[in-house]
Amino acid sequence: MRYILRDLDTFLKIMEHPGRGQSYSIRDLAQTAQVSKSKIERLVRGELDWLDVNEAHRVVEALGVTVLVLFAPPASTDQ
Repeated sequence: MRYILRDLDTFLKIMEHPGRGQSYSIRDLAQTAQVSKSKIERLVRGELDWLDVNEAHRVVEALGVTVLVLFAPPASTDQ
């Protein structure tokens, strides 16, 4: 399951000013969230607009925000 990044600018601002206080580099966020550095780089460049559900949750946990601040879950096909 993929979570779609809501807004790249918001993601970048939160990377600069996360809940923990110190800004994250791409490398630091990748290591802390246990997501590949290339995936974080692609998110930052706008080349990728999604993460799988577990990656998205680890990224937002590292950044100190809730998942819905940065990511939108997929729409349910049952609705």
